[in-house]
Amino acid sequence: MKIKTLSLLLLLFSVALGNAADRPPNFVVIFCDDLGYGDLRAFGNPTIKTPNLDRMAEEGQKWTQFYSADPVCTPSRAGLLTGRYPIRNGMTSAKRVVLFPDSSGGLPQEEITIAEVLKQKNYATAAIGKWHLGHLSQYLPMTQGFDSYYGIPYSNDMAKIKSAPNYRAGAEDPDFYPDYKDYDVPLMENDKDIEKPADQNTISKRYTERAVQFIEDNKDKPFFLYLAHSMPHIPLFASEKFRGKSIRGLFGDVIEEIDWSVGQVLDTLRKLNLDTKTIAVFTSDNGPWLAFRTHGGSAGPLRAGKGTSFEGGQRVPTIFWGPGRLPPGVVDQMGSTIDLLKTFASLSGTKAPIDRKMDGYDLSPSLLGSGKSLRNEFFYWNRGLLHAVRSGPWKLHFIQREAINYSRTVPMEKPELYHLEKDISEAYEVSDEHPEVVEYLVQKAEMHKQDTADSLPEQLSALIPNFKYRK
Repeated sequence: MKIKTLSLLLLLFSVALGNAADRPPNFVVIFCDDLGYGDLRAFGNPTIKTPNLDRMAEEGQKWTQFYSADPVCTPSRAGLLTGRYPIRNGMTSAKRVVLFPDSSGGLPQEEITIAEVLKQKNYATAAIGKWHLGHLSQYLPMTQGFDSYYGIPYSNDMAKIKSAPNYRAGAEDPDFYPDYKDYDVPLMENDKDIEKPADQNTISKRYTERAVQFIEDNKDKPFFLYLAHSMPHIPLFASEKFRGKSIRGLFGDVIEEIDWSVGQVLDTLRKLNLDTKTIAVFTSDNGPWLAFRTHGGSAGPLRAGKGTSFEGGQRVPTIFWGPGRLPPGVVDQMGSTIDLLKTFASLSGTKAPIDRKMDGYDLSPSLLGSGKSLRNEFFYWNRGLLHAVRSGPWKLHFIQREAINYSRTVPMEKPELYHLEKDISEAYEVSDEHPEVVEYLVQKAEMHKQDTADSLPEQLSALIPNFKYRK
């Protein structure tokens, strides 16, 4: 805690005193769970109706080459909030892929989040929805710069009652609908459980209501809302108003309710005349969970999905919205959730941390139309190992995982090279034709691995002693 306190004080003292009348923009991050590149109408889905997201994309910017920090939940969220590859803060591991209810670890206290950076200008901050960065009191959002928390602290399928039906088997039936009582997950308010098991039939609706209330309560001050939906991670639940309405089935019902949620948030901003004072981002933590058939999403033209470092695992549908601030259009430059911290710091006049290695770039020149994205490379970390590297259009794979059972690796005779601009689906391997590109990317990967050699120890495998799940 001493290191973190000192770092925060240095940040605060490094910010020049500004005119109190110059209110910085509000920020809203709407973060979905397991939403694929091909699951929105704006990104090519032909059957799921998303009118609010369509409008958001039309009024804002649709980024077509935007990456999540990791292809699974916990490390992806760590990357977004800290602006660092999760390998640096120990939030990725080959021993245990994500945090579970019996995990005793979480995001290290010395890490600095977007919320803490924005506190330099006294932003009101709220985390609503899925946290998944540690559910014990010392790791909850209030210890990382958030004023309040309301949500399920880890994945909504965790703490499944042992005697309950297997969701994987049920999802083979397109008409299967789960029972929320089969999942002993808590709904938390700040550091207290207020409902257990959480009634997930209405969870997206309740997250939305809390988000709207937070905006209304803080309309007269700058705020940061982190709305992390538990859906469409399985088990899928939708409130009565949306259940059975989409021709895509239950998965479509869930996405259409999330679209409604986006509409409620943006309409509230419009009603309060905050739309021109706010920058909102809609994106996903990773690609679709393909093992669950019709209960999982689609990566569209991209290869594979969640848990893999193919494009379908980490290239995610992303929309930036800021009427009057961000010129609308389609942006085909590279960006990542890792870039949000530095981007928000730049747009708010706050300072990103300078006492540690940061991996994000400031995307504001591209967002504002005054320049291009500085991101020209991306490193695909997965399970504590570097699986692939991209530089410009070229991507080199060192490790690959199966598309459905991503816990298993795919045998590889040599690193595989793909040209992503000519081959978005990673279908045509071209390493033999471009040995100089392979050599360059191998060297880049080695330098990056050396640069991350001083990372924190992995945080995911420590367990709570004598923990027992409900039978």
